[in-house]
Amino acid sequence: MEFFERHQGGEKAILVHLELKQYSQDEDLSEFQLLALSAGAQILTVVTGSRQKPDAKFYAGSGKVEEIAQLVQELGADLVLFNHSLTPAQERNLERACQCR
Repeated sequence: MEFFERHQGGEKAILVHLELKQYSQDEDLSEFQLLALSAGAQILTVVTGSRQKPDAKFYAGSGKVEEIAQLVQELGADLVLFNHSLTPAQERNLERACQCR
């Protein structure tokens, strides 16, 4: 029997949870944290905020992205996890801005 190679986890992560005022909140921050932990992430910090609607370029606003990028550098994060669905363009823009996955 052949098994797929699985990543061992242990990546240092920053979690991002933004509340959108125009949508009902189905996303639960505590559940998000538990999912990240069960996937093997080491949670360095949680960034929270609120917006009227998602930003087309980053999902979060540019100021929040600057804050996240600074935390990535200061804390040595390997990964930034959003508690929201991102478009491929938003993922690419965030990776470039934060210099990590």
